[in-house]
Amino acid sequence: MSARVEVVSESTDDGPAGPVVERRFDLIVGEQRVPGIQWLPVGDAPCPTVCIGHGGFQHKRIDNVLALGQMLAGGVGIGAVALDAIEHGERASDREASKRALRELASGDREAFRRHFGKDAIATMRARAKLHVAEWRAMLDALQGDPRTAGGPFGWWGVSMGTTHGLPVVAGDDRISAAVFGLNALRPGDEEFAADAAAVTVPVLFLNQWDDELMTRETSLALWDALGSKDKTMHVNPGRHVEVPRFERDASVEFFARHLLPAPR
Repeated sequence: MSARVEVVSESTDDGPAGPVVERRFDLIVGEQRVPGIQWLPVGDAPCPTVCIGHGGFQHKRIDNVLALGQMLAGGVGIGAVALDAIEHGERASDREASKRALRELASGDREAFRRHFGKDAIATMRARAKLHVAEWRAMLDALQGDPRTAGGPFGWWGVSMGTTHGLPVVAGDDRISAAVFGLNALRPGDEEFAADAAAVTVPVLFLNQWDDELMTRETSLALWDALGSKDKTMHVNPGRHVEVPRFERDASVEFFARHLLPAPR
């Protein structure tokens, strides 16, 4: 699928780990305009890139995505890129509804969890995922058209819905060299997701919340078991779905530095 990038704006900002170039762009894929953000280390040196898939009802520049992108680019010299998923961020047909959903989920409202992540909602998410996976592959094509990011290597970071999108991306594209997944599950009868998990062979860091309202421990562990990677690590923390400790962000940065940067001499 042909794709091109149109830069909307660019600025250099002070991130938590150092100065970072932030570039707002639109990815043009066929007739679709997909809003995106890219974070780059300051300078012109080539760098690896991590593709960041945001969670449900979130967007390309939500706090946790922004912090991860800034830490990667400003701290270890790895670029990052995030896209708004279908019906999220600038692509949402009802942005106020998305904001309300985020507030409800953050409050721990179990009824909201069942409403927003019930069987029908998950089916809709999976249907949209097929389209968004194609957009991410077009994004990788576009990154390879930029001399600064063309050589990769590339990584994937995405938990919850970010794993729903990322698992098929990583399974079907050998340009991805390492991935962080988590907050997701393999439910009985989901043969397509199981096949994607089995096709993942790159190093994986899997983030799991032991008291997750959306995923049972058994189905989360089933997804972990289904991953075809021989090099895989699971981090388990107590807490609900939205309570992943901030130190896991540091662990993700260290993981990508280990797998995407040249080994120190």
